[in-house]
Amino acid sequence: MPLKPLAPGAVPDLTDAAAEPPPGLPDKEALRDQVDKLADRTAKLQTTLYAEGTRALLVVLQGRDTAGKDGVVRHLFGRLNPMGLELVSFKVPAPLELSHDFLWRIHQAVPPKGKIGIFNRSHYEDVLVVRVRELVPAAVWGARYEQINGFERHLTETGTTILKFCLHISREEQRKRLLARLADPHKNWKFNANDLRERQVWDRYTEAYRDALARTSTAWAPWYVVPADRKPVRDLLIGEVVLETLERMKPVYPPVPGEVAQFRTLLEG
Repeated sequence: MPLKPLAPGAVPDLTDAAAEPPPGLPDKEALRDQVDKLADRTAKLQTTLYAEGTRALLVVLQGRDTAGKDGVVRHLFGRLNPMGLELVSFKVPAPLELSHDFLWRIHQAVPPKGKIGIFNRSHYEDVLVVRVRELVPAAVWGARYEQINGFERHLTETGTTILKFCLHISREEQRKRLLARLADPHKNWKFNANDLRERQVWDRYTEAYRDALARTSTAWAPWYVVPADRKPVRDLLIGEVVLETLERMKPVYPPVPGEVAQFRTLLEG
């Protein structure tokens, strides 16, 4: 069942039940096979987009800890040509970044024409973490929804297609994944004690996510709420939207420049 974009102004269902996969899906191996095929087709279209060099695609991945942002990057975009890919993971702002407006560091990371850009976390941290942790007054973060909408509209009007995915995980599934990190020596390094602190304000984050998605899902930069409790399903649903978007963009290889044709004539002569 393909994902549908969240209608502008619609309040998403972010209950635990909404994190479960839709019914009637195949088993894990079959899902992984479908994801691999999607990734291969996406890679071919990425090559054309890169050669065309006139437009860009920005994929925003947002979600709670353990929702699977890194896994999506690995499974869906790991086969892309690095020359045509830009991956940015946004951390706590540095002092220089804090001395500018909150979108300053984001604008610098927007992919150039011809490339696919992936934001692992994004400017939405400034209406999520910042809101929940009360890092700035409500009047400041409250104004950011429209500032974000205007910023994203500017990007789309200047050649960047935007897809935004909220990886929605249930509280119980997050608990299991955090425990798995503690149990596996190869994953211990990924555990952050701050994750437990964030779980204590789960409901406040849910409220912040609902408001952010409802107020910033637009015709030009839609949000997709992805049920993320089952990893292969998560990857498949996102992959379908990305592939369909690239197919709709219809990138084409540029025509052969005249001088190249002349060189070929000389070589064949």
